[in-house]
Amino acid sequence: MGSPGLGTGNSGQRLGITEPISLGGPTEYDVIKTRELEKYLQNVGLYESQEEAVSREEVLGRLDQIVKNWVKAISRAKGLNEQLVQEANAKIFTFGSYRLGVHGPGADIDTLCVGPRHATREEDFFGELHKMLSEMPEVSELHPVPDAHVPIMKFKFKGVSIDLLYAKLSLWVIPEDLDISQDSILQNTDDQTVRSLNGCRVTDQILRLVPNIQNFRTTLRCMRFWAKRRGVYSNVAGFLGGINWALLVARICQLYPNALPNMLVSRFFRVYTQWRWPNPVMLCAIKEGSLGLQVWDPRKNPKDRYHLMPIITPAYPSMNSSYNVSSSTLRIMTDEFQRGSEICEAMEANKADWDALFEAYAFFEAYKNYLQIDISAENDDDLRNWKGWVESRLRQLTLKIERHTYNMLQCHPHPGDFQDNSRPFHCSYFMGLQRKLGVPVNEGEQFDIRLTVEEFKHSVNTYTLWKPGMEIRVSHVKRRSIPSFVFPGGVRPSRPSKATWDSRRASDAKVSGHAGSDKPGEVKGAADGQVDGKKRKRADDSADTQLKNSKYITAVPSSSAEVQAGSPGGTVSPCSLKGDNVDATGLVEPTRGKDESNMTNGSKTSSTDELSSLNSEVDGSVRCIPPHTGLHVTADASSSKEAEKLAIEQIMSGPYVSHQAFPEEPEELEDDLEFRNRVVSVGNTNNGPLQAPVSDAAGAAPIISSNGAGPSISLHASGSIEELEPAELTAMTSIPVAPVVQKKPLIRLNFTSLGKASEKSG
Repeated sequence: MGSPGLGTGNSGQRLGITEPISLGGPTEYDVIKTRELEKYLQNVGLYESQEEAVSREEVLGRLDQIVKNWVKAISRAKGLNEQLVQEANAKIFTFGSYRLGVHGPGADIDTLCVGPRHATREEDFFGELHKMLSEMPEVSELHPVPDAHVPIMKFKFKGVSIDLLYAKLSLWVIPEDLDISQDSILQNTDDQTVRSLNGCRVTDQILRLVPNIQNFRTTLRCMRFWAKRRGVYSNVAGFLGGINWALLVARICQLYPNALPNMLVSRFFRVYTQWRWPNPVMLCAIKEGSLGLQVWDPRKNPKDRYHLMPIITPAYPSMNSSYNVSSSTLRIMTDEFQRGSEICEAMEANKADWDALFEAYAFFEAYKNYLQIDISAENDDDLRNWKGWVESRLRQLTLKIERHTYNMLQCHPHPGDFQDNSRPFHCSYFMGLQRKLGVPVNEGEQFDIRLTVEEFKHSVNTYTLWKPGMEIRVSHVKRRSIPSFVFPGGVRPSRPSKATWDSRRASDAKVSGHAGSDKPGEVKGAADGQVDGKKRKRADDSADTQLKNSKYITAVPSSSAEVQAGSPGGTVSPCSLKGDNVDATGLVEPTRGKDESNMTNGSKTSSTDELSSLNSEVDGSVRCIPPHTGLHVTADASSSKEAEKLAIEQIMSGPYVSHQAFPEEPEELEDDLEFRNRVVSVGNTNNGPLQAPVSDAAGAAPIISSNGAGPSISLHASGSIEELEPAELTAMTSIPVAPVVQKKPLIRLNFTSLGKASEKSG
């Protein structure tokens, strides 16, 4: 069981695709602050007890023995001779947070079972092994998911949560000292095995590519905790998951190989605040390999050009681990990186502490309008299956809203779900909604996303394992009407009595927003979607200016500017021209009111000593730095801070970003076009099927509902929760359409005059 042993560090060799930014070692300040950080992480309960650690090791040992017995049993059942039966072997590997050494109490253990060629996935793994586990008293909550993109078996063994994958190799016998890091292990394997092996191979490669494993682990623990506190830890919701954060932290460790966690955390925010996505983050050069497997390369693969925040895995076949990121979630994360950078600057000046950095994001105070997605089922098993399916589709709702409103309406999905204890077999998800900041507001302008929500519900209801009782309801709810079960203890919190970092930041942003506005409508639009003491300072306006004035690479040639502003298919709509021309691409760059922070107090050594030469390792890049012609800081440099800023810019030089293209139609949304272009008749509605023609993919026509089950996002003066009701069907072309009686008042989401919404609905 396990993975190849690794030491505590890889010092003495250059790691990464560029030279480090700084070789400077820790100062006394860094040592003190790192001790504070480690103590902080211990106090918040991020480390498991020794007893739990021993229990996990025992469970893994037991599981390894179970799969060895399983493979011998199926070998005998398949008629293999006794010698082959005795030689038959299977082996358990770990990956993910457990393998990286950053797991916390009660965390799942990601495991991989590697078996021989005659042990099949369908019949033997999900058949015989599943049967063996189901008969063991130590096993509970056994839940196989054979049809997943990466087939998995979930269960608890003596209370320890296990996620078990399976890889069938082409070997007749699995050696006990098997090294799965070798590319040859992938020969003659199916796609599911390649994906299953990828987790272990990537995890082990990360540990090989960081200069100091202990510093990497402490920094990663910190960043994982921070991401969860700030609501940006969730791959399925369109943010980043565990492997993504590990890769981002590992790259910072490569760039600052001698730094302690305190400095690594600070530089994490500094580097990624300045990072110009979609420049990819890579720990090593991408290998083409000899097995013909497809690797991430936007120069060759058109689908790769749609990725907004590429974070590339280091093991063959290299792929983008963060393809779920949307323009909305990228905007939120870049804003959080900016906030973290500001706090780290303040900490260096003794004006903030770790509490400020880890302050929880008050999601339900941040917006005035939310979507509430309620799901329910008949029993626990059905709800578990239904939840898994709905969660996998929630990202589509964000993408659809972005596409159908040309990014004028921005979504912030909450990464978790909430349980209402008064309602069994039920849970809720929430999304914050706001108008794109910085866009002039036209009086009475509305967002009608009823068809968008209708398409989402239609997509969800195609679940092949659907059972009676599996229901989904999408409602609009205003902030003051958020249900109390989402708050700790079921009690809505009062306004904070003392100023927090976020509240002070929001106040400063509000003051600057009013000072810089010439029209009352612009002020209202900029402040819309916020609450006192809570405002995300977005960067959409500055992104356009920065991209136009930048002397560095942008995602497409400047000749494509008109397409950048347009809607899918190159159609430029009036709506898309109201906001920033580049927002639809997701290339949001954070606004920085001041220069990047200077080096950590007490660590300002000579700039020439700190900054190593940087070079681009791949020939043919649009903007490349000649090999061995590094960044040499002269006396003319204003500070090591400015030199570091330039170094970060140079790191992003490479051959990939010049081949990026602005997204036109993400592949996963293409299937919806058939739905939008046909007569829709969805079941489970009391109103009966309704028919209406729907506009084409360009979306130039208003977004309205297409049938009686169609939801509209509605507001009532009372502020109560209202399900998104069907809209009156409107002809989008000259084709005549029979009028449909509207049973309930139609009220569209209106950010400019919420109080008048009900009056305009009649």
